[in-house]
Amino acid sequence: MLLINPKNIFKAGIYHTDEYSVPPMNLGVIAALTPESWDIEILDENFDDFEFIPADLVVLTALTSQVTRAYEIAGIYRGKGIPTVIGGIHASMMPDEALGFADVVLKGEAESIWGEVIRDFENGELKSIYQGTLQPLYKSPPPRIDLYHPGYAFGSLQTTRGCPMNCDFCSVHTFNGRKYRCKSVEDVIEEYKSIPQKTLYIIDDDFYGYGKKHAERSKQICRGIIDSGIKKEWYTFVSMNLASDSEALELMFQAGCRMILLGIESELSDQLVAAEKTTNLKVGVENYEQVYAAIHKAGIAVLGSFIFGLDTDTLVTIRNRTDYFINSGVDCIQPGMLTPLPGTGTYFKLQEEGRIIKNNFPKDWERFTFFNNVIQPKNMTHEEFTALMKEEWKRMFDLKVLKRKYLNTLKSTRNVVAAGWALSANLKYHNTVFEGEKEEYNYPEVFKELTSISV
Repeated sequence: MLLINPKNIFKAGIYHTDEYSVPPMNLGVIAALTPESWDIEILDENFDDFEFIPADLVVLTALTSQVTRAYEIAGIYRGKGIPTVIGGIHASMMPDEALGFADVVLKGEAESIWGEVIRDFENGELKSIYQGTLQPLYKSPPPRIDLYHPGYAFGSLQTTRGCPMNCDFCSVHTFNGRKYRCKSVEDVIEEYKSIPQKTLYIIDDDFYGYGKKHAERSKQICRGIIDSGIKKEWYTFVSMNLASDSEALELMFQAGCRMILLGIESELSDQLVAAEKTTNLKVGVENYEQVYAAIHKAGIAVLGSFIFGLDTDTLVTIRNRTDYFINSGVDCIQPGMLTPLPGTGTYFKLQEEGRIIKNNFPKDWERFTFFNNVIQPKNMTHEEFTALMKEEWKRMFDLKVLKRKYLNTLKSTRNVVAAGWALSANLKYHNTVFEGEKEEYNYPEVFKELTSISV
């Protein structure tokens, strides 16, 4: 069995000098679900140039931005009569399209259905579509991390799946369900111990969660990590409600958390309402700085995700969003242009309105990276928006801004590692291929220059 992680050729990604962040956990889980009688290999285009490897069965996974390349590779194997299976979130949302390029489409999560796929293959009875169902997460085995390429900078760990929120631009709740499904704390700690990297991404959609039960579980995981005596540094995604729990923040820091990703999206309440970002509305945009301060007090940096090109955005509000980042307590920014991923409310709305202008599919899926404008904004032309975003990109990642951010992070967190993580994130996002252009900072040189400041 050959498992393939395709690379988006159009976008080099947020990494520098071929250093890639996290391995393809979904392929690791597929490998773990496969009977031991199979020989399994992962072909990972993040590191290895594609070359044809003979196989009995080829399995591909793809995000929307990867699927163009996935279809190309599937075509090579189909042309040689080798069965191909494609899964992942894009194929799950666009199964009819995917069937035009692969023999089998696996919709949804694999745990409930992979055994049937293998049996059908061995009996020569493969179906065209298999529909997975949501299972308790204890039925998901630890991924086969021994198959991952050793070049990944970060290990990956998942403790929950699913999200109860209904953000209009996000497809997680459609793909993984509206409820948290949790691995046992004991299983999480054992997986943590097995990861070889000293840096880690906990890939939950919300590590802290909502309600006392989930909050206590996150604390138990942190205590388990501390008690293991194995020190790693990590980052994860949480919602703003974490800021009110100083005990959880302190435990996260002691367990190695150095950066938290917050889905801020916008500093304007009307835009949060339109996007159904209810958690941020409950906190209130006027209280955002208190959230950042609480996280900083624990010694942890804030990576803020922002969306540009929302329907009420104008040239002025977009410039103001950049100003907000520059002057706020957010340490590093993950900027993205509004992108209608299949399966989201945003996709259905913009499709109905005829505003998805990069629509030569499947070729144009490779542009759905969040760093290319693929829609017609509501209050400006495509050209105006694109030109403005290029200007704003330069402003938010200006070296003077990044130097000041680094110093502010040092001051607010009193943690040189957290400040280094935030600076690294800013440099890597700057070096992203943006609208087909790539103006890189020399990452090692600039990082060394900015971190050599005597404090």
